[in-house]
Amino acid sequence: MFPISLSLSPLSCASYQSSALAMAKLTVTPRTSLVDEPVKIHVSGLAPSELVTLQASLTDEKGGLFQSRAFYRSDEAGEVDLEQAAALGGDYAGVHPMGLFQFLKPEKLFHRLVKRDVMQSPFHVRLDLFRSFHLVSTPHDQPVTSQTVERWHVAPGVQRILIRDGRVRGALFLPPEGPFPGLIDLFGGVGGLIEFRASLLASRGFAALALAYFGYEDLPEMLVEVDLEYFEEAVNILLRHPKVGGPGVGLVSISKGAEIALAMASFLPNIKAVVSINSTHALHGMPLRYRDLHINPVPYKIECIRFTPLGLMELSNMVTVIHTEESQESILPVEQAEAKILFIVGENDRNYNSKAFAEKVMERMRRHGRKNYRMLCYPGAGHLIEPPGSPFCYHSWSFFFFRPVVWGGEAQSHVAAQEHSWKEIQKFLWQHLHPAGRQSGTILFLAPHVS
Repeated sequence: MFPISLSLSPLSCASYQSSALAMAKLTVTPRTSLVDEPVKIHVSGLAPSELVTLQASLTDEKGGLFQSRAFYRSDEAGEVDLEQAAALGGDYAGVHPMGLFQFLKPEKLFHRLVKRDVMQSPFHVRLDLFRSFHLVSTPHDQPVTSQTVERWHVAPGVQRILIRDGRVRGALFLPPEGPFPGLIDLFGGVGGLIEFRASLLASRGFAALALAYFGYEDLPEMLVEVDLEYFEEAVNILLRHPKVGGPGVGLVSISKGAEIALAMASFLPNIKAVVSINSTHALHGMPLRYRDLHINPVPYKIECIRFTPLGLMELSNMVTVIHTEESQESILPVEQAEAKILFIVGENDRNYNSKAFAEKVMERMRRHGRKNYRMLCYPGAGHLIEPPGSPFCYHSWSFFFFRPVVWGGEAQSHVAAQEHSWKEIQKFLWQHLHPAGRQSGTILFLAPHVS
């Protein structure tokens, strides 16, 4: 019997490959979810040890494109399960089940992904499967298969109420029924009204007020003074609402907002719990006024701003720990606070020396016999520690400086910090704002949108 040599023409090979690829299946579950919830991604129908590229794409409300991609090799069964499979390279490497969401990057440099309209629409994230090594997308590239998922910042049933009460401006997010523990959400130097964290907290059972304090509607365009009576008015408005259970409120805050939150806890009644993310220990840049009290700030050391080789601004030397006697009056008297305080610190924060600031606050509290504090310190995390739905942002455009600013962080360590701290923040708030509800198992975790 003569040996038979079998060969395929190029056309036959292409047909065979097309047929094999047609069997590939991309499964993403759930198709609709809150942004802080995990999504399972699974590929099947591949050849064993086949190299594939998974790509995620998202267009924000301003038309900005964000993308991520990672390269995987299928197992012996021709499958890629992102809960177990390690990415070989791309925007991340290793086992990261949510890596395609966590490492989204802007097409235009220095753009930050922030959800503005949390109620009307989700982020639509398209997941594409490409054969082999796929680096750059062109209009001619067609993925083997695709899936699109919806990522919401608010759960069904959560109500948004625009607050224009006296001077106070904000948006109150209320879960159905109630009453629920109340909290105020404060962002930093970006200004305006930012709602995505408050809407997520409301989706987890809190009555959450996203509070604007400059750069919004008829509020001052720039923050030139911290008027603590404005924030006291916001606390009182929240406590008066029939769906807010007292006797006090919590504060969730970051950056300049966290500095203000520590001042609120130091001087205002009815503050029961404070989450302080990458804060300072004193007033910096602008004075504080509360009734007859006036506190002068430590001036920003703008001459200490540094520029990276790419021209990005590093601000960590502009805001410094106070050691001199003449600036002691600017240090916040946090030992007066009755609230429980949770410090969240990123050790790779390139905006503030956040760990040193938190340690200074805790040292002062210890000297006065206070024990109402706790610190979670995250090596490799940067300044913008946000809920898990926010991708890692190392640098972005600054409204205050009209230039790009370095926030810091090592990507994989930072996203791990966001995952862990978000769970700890919720535990902390439930424990100190509504401990009875926590013990009886009545914590509300609302069901996500159902597709």
